[in-house]
Amino acid sequence: MRSNRHPILDDTPINWRIFYKLWPYLTEFKVRVALALLCLIAAKTASIYLPFVLKHTVDTLNQDTNNTLLIVPFGLVAAYGLLRLANVLFGEIRDTLFGRVTERAMRRLGLQVFQHLHNLDLDFHLNRQTGGLSRDIERGTSGISFLMRFLVFNIGPTLFEITVVVGVLFYNYGVSFALIILVSVVTYVSFSVRATDWRTKYVREVNQADSSSSSRAIDSLLNYETVKYFNNESYEANRYDSDLASWESARRKNRLSLFALNGGQASIIAIAMTSMMALAAYNVAHGTMTIGDFVLINAFTMQIFMPLNFLGFVYREIRGSLANIENLFDLLDKRPSVPVDESAKDLIINQGKITFNQVQFGYRPDRTILHDVSFDILPGQKVAVVGESGSGKSTLVKLLFRFYDSTQGQIHIDGQDISQVNQHSLRKAIGIVPQDTVLFNDTILENIRYGRPDATDAEVQQAIDLAHLRTFISSLPKAEKTTVGERGLKLSGGEKQRVAIARTILKRPPILVFDEATSSLDSQSEQAILSALKEISQGHTSLVIAHRLSTIVDADKIVVMGNGRIVEQGSHKLLLDLNGAYKKLWDTQQNHQSQEVHNG
Repeated sequence: MRSNRHPILDDTPINWRIFYKLWPYLTEFKVRVALALLCLIAAKTASIYLPFVLKHTVDTLNQDTNNTLLIVPFGLVAAYGLLRLANVLFGEIRDTLFGRVTERAMRRLGLQVFQHLHNLDLDFHLNRQTGGLSRDIERGTSGISFLMRFLVFNIGPTLFEITVVVGVLFYNYGVSFALIILVSVVTYVSFSVRATDWRTKYVREVNQADSSSSSRAIDSLLNYETVKYFNNESYEANRYDSDLASWESARRKNRLSLFALNGGQASIIAIAMTSMMALAAYNVAHGTMTIGDFVLINAFTMQIFMPLNFLGFVYREIRGSLANIENLFDLLDKRPSVPVDESAKDLIINQGKITFNQVQFGYRPDRTILHDVSFDILPGQKVAVVGESGSGKSTLVKLLFRFYDSTQGQIHIDGQDISQVNQHSLRKAIGIVPQDTVLFNDTILENIRYGRPDATDAEVQQAIDLAHLRTFISSLPKAEKTTVGERGLKLSGGEKQRVAIARTILKRPPILVFDEATSSLDSQSEQAILSALKEISQGHTSLVIAHRLSTIVDADKIVVMGNGRIVEQGSHKLLLDLNGAYKKLWDTQQNHQSQEVHNG
């Protein structure tokens, strides 16, 4: 399932309310925007005066004149050069001033999307595809830069310039020239809008194919070892090539539709310019216009259609940018199933008592995972939860961290309903050593420091010692400065788990959760880690999700789960005496260990 919804590939109009959403980013630098607009006006004024200077220059040169009057055309040429320079310089100053606005907008929106993604619930991230998501964000932020710059400094000014030129032509040369320009512009704009709307679906199709192929490549590379284990390089290459074939087909259709659009626009421009030049030539031939007027008409026509031709490109790109930005704002419109209430009170830990009170939960409405689960973890107690796979053990951890909200019942910490407290304060109070430890592509030192980013090097070193990582780290050429690779792939499962344990030790929260914390360790390392965990757990409330029952025999209470229900709870000795579900699990594991020893 894709994490980012692509717009339907049809001619549905783009949501123009996106402009309204972008407006606040424009107003952050009001002075810069105002100065940029002044530079824009100055540049356009210089641009409109250029054909008039050119006309007077040609007319002056075309007259019989003596040497004393040669200074006049040369002065006009100098004025033409200055106006051309002013047009370019004011344009550059405008772009420089407004560049800060667009860059800040990209930064603000990029940060907003990043923070929003971290606020979305676990279910969203379990279903997302990282490659497609990252491409959508990249295209969306780039589209915002294009949209803001060209909407403000191209479309509006170009339409303004067309209006002024039509008025000038009408005033100086009558209705014929003005009418040709006006009809041509209206025809050009109408054709461009309709044709661009028609081909927007091909732009979206290219984006979808691009995101799909990117997702496929990244997903395959992240699972490099699995691909190698099953000898599926050719299978992965064929699937990637299939996505690339879809991308190639989409690009071809996009290119052909672009050819149709450009061809139509070029035809309209050619007909308009030919008509203008023919009418001007006719008037010059009959003496109603001068050569300078002919040059002015030609200059104005080119001056109109050059930006108008660019306007067609800008409109196409704006449509493409809007299609890209849609996905970005779709992400921002997503709401987590577990709402974030910034006004909620912080969790206050006094003792660390945890209470599961008649908790019921299902990931889907038609399948309930937990049924009426109730048990207490008293302050400083170590409570273990055991049971067969799929019995709902790890789901309890997700509910405690409030990755999901229970459908019925409550979870309390020191009498405070966790659904009513600030999520940040809740998770700050809980440390976890997960079953599947994923590390950042950074050094061992920084991965451990992630447990508490403001920790000193001495505190990190102490956590390394408590997690029994010192011997392993000393054996590495760069010691704790060793980079662990993407997702920690350079370390073994046991080494990653010990880094995770050190990270949690460094955090030192009042509540500790161990989700199969020693599942990747050998027996000797397991005993050393268990000893360390027992040491750091003193005075802390601990919830242990365990598969190996031998690791939790010292627990104050053991909760046995089956099919999402609590079937037994009590101490290790009490549960053995009951001769029920726990005894059956214990006997099964003991027999399995005996067979391993015998076979060994």
